[in-house]
Amino acid sequence: MTTQSQQSKMRRLRDLLSRNLGYLHGEREGGPNGDKKIFLHVGKAFLRALAKDLGLRNAVVKSNAAGIAVSGECTLYGMWEENGIYICIGQFGAGGENVLLYRTIHSLQDCRGGYNNWIRLDEFGTMPYERLLEQLGALRKDHAYDRAA
Repeated sequence: MTTQSQQSKMRRLRDLLSRNLGYLHGEREGGPNGDKKIFLHVGKAFLRALAKDLGLRNAVVKSNAAGIAVSGECTLYGMWEENGIYICIGQFGAGGENVLLYRTIHSLQDCRGGYNNWIRLDEFGTMPYERLLEQLGALRKDHAYDRAA
């Protein structure tokens, strides 16, 4: 995937995640103007291309719309040779300031993984795509797998 296309998706995701995607005031579950559905679609497309750019051998991308009060989430489980990465995009925390969670995993079925790392909305919105690749790709070299307690 081209860097420009991925950078454009990052900006689109930042804009969507800066809105209230979980909406309880009489709107349908898709949120106001269907923003939640757009977020889930763009998020999955972004993660599929990210998996290729990270050089993952095996990857699974999913989305979960969840309920009307939350944003839902897009997830990527991917494996390199000896370890892997889990990435989840959504509105996390009280103010939704954390938007991208990532950690190491041992297999595509590893739901616990290593320690959680977060990227905040303001950082995600201004970060060059190459820097995101570098930050996430650093987990490939991290064979010391520390499991969260």
